[in-house]
Amino acid sequence: MEPSFFADLTKPLKQTATVLDISLPNAVSPPKVLVISDFHMGAGKRDDFQLNGEMVRRVLQEYYYKNGWYLVLNGDIEELAKNSLTDIRTHWDEMYRVFDLFAGENRLYKTLGNHDKDLMFERGYPYLLYNAVRIETGLIPLYVYHGHQSSHIYTAFNSIIMLGLKYLLKPIGIRNIAYTRNPRRRFHVERAAYNFSLVNNCISIIGHTHRPLFESLGRIDFIKFEIERHCRSYPVAEKGEQQRIAREVAALKGELGKLKRIERREEVPHLNLYSDLLPVPCLFNSGSAISKKGIHAIELDRESISLVYWFSEGQGMKFISRGWHKVEKHSGYNHAVLNHERLDYLKAKIELFTQ
Repeated sequence: MEPSFFADLTKPLKQTATVLDISLPNAVSPPKVLVISDFHMGAGKRDDFQLNGEMVRRVLQEYYYKNGWYLVLNGDIEELAKNSLTDIRTHWDEMYRVFDLFAGENRLYKTLGNHDKDLMFERGYPYLLYNAVRIETGLIPLYVYHGHQSSHIYTAFNSIIMLGLKYLLKPIGIRNIAYTRNPRRRFHVERAAYNFSLVNNCISIIGHTHRPLFESLGRIDFIKFEIERHCRSYPVAEKGEQQRIAREVAALKGELGKLKRIERREEVPHLNLYSDLLPVPCLFNSGSAISKKGIHAIELDRESISLVYWFSEGQGMKFISRGWHKVEKHSGYNHAVLNHERLDYLKAKIELFTQ
């Protein structure tokens, strides 16, 4: 990262970010945008994307493309740290055909991550590449960028890291997903993006850490809020609903305890993303496409934003199967909206919390 990345992001003359305008109020079919990141497409052998590749290809082509969505690929789509672009394109030829469909209708936006940064040096690469995408909604601007730009270790030593991944970690089968679990690096990346959004009264959508975030909340924080919400509903609920709430609270407590044990095992420091008592809902993370049980992504239009989860039958997370999230079948896979919120509500909270 250039030291001025965040400073330049909001300066039109610098042209750091391209603009995707979905604010058109008179559009017959309001534009919708999918933000997804971290495919880490390889060449078949020890390929992180192999597990979910067919699912991603099918839902992109049969659901998002056919229904007119814009596609924002937010960095680390190709795994150039371990493979050549020629080998990747040969192995994932069908995936590039899907990208071509979006690009052919000017519905593809592709940002650079730390693992595919060298695409800018590839002659004849077929898609335009950006450092960031500014999405204009008419309510509040959203900046989409990979997130590694805030990490000094990547910006100063990216070439050394790439060589290490290619010649040291790849031969022994170390996955990219394991590298992103370092809690201190996650904290630094998320904190920088959070602070940028606070200062500029905007929303940031990042990837890089592979950790889904919605309204600046990770899974532990979100579970705490969910438990509080259920407890408030319990006194006025019908008896049958009270029993269901009690089961859900017990399950959430168990999940919270499991996550806390993982924190202690990984020696996660008590790092708070927020300097204030009320988290400002200005930071989102689309997660990744290489988790073991499914893929996360961000869906948005000019009025709302959602964190969604795609998974195969029987492979989804336990909290989905408990019935609190509506699951729909599309293209042979399950689609669940984990979180959903109106952009005007988020704008109001950001403005009120930052006064």
